[in-house]
Amino acid sequence: MIAAAAEDGWELLVDTTRWPTWSPVISAVDATDRYVRTGTSGRVRAPGVWLPFTVTDCGERSWSWRVARLPGATHRVDDLGPDRCRVAFELHPGSVGAAPICLEALERIEAVLEDGDPI
Repeated sequence: MIAAAAEDGWELLVDTTRWPTWSPVISAVDATDRYVRTGTSGRVRAPGVWLPFTVTDCGERSWSWRVARLPGATHRVDDLGPDRCRVAFELHPGSVGAAPICLEALERIEAVLEDGDPI
């Protein structure tokens, strides 16, 4: 549980300009849209390489994407009441190796939302 409103968590996840503030591997983003929606595409800068991405689905507080044509994590925010939310990443079975990266990202998200730390 994160001590922040679900709207704040959602805003952080969908604002492509803020991805580098919480992702341990993304240092830059070049996207067609600042705020993700179904069809948003572009590229993310990971260590040593730019990788293409496309948002494949964006619904109510949940979005999924493909990175370098592979399924990426689904990003989700659950509203747990006033000033409380849960941020979750759902991994495809073939991408369980990304779990440590996702865990670090979730810790950074919590720091940004609760403390305002830009990490």
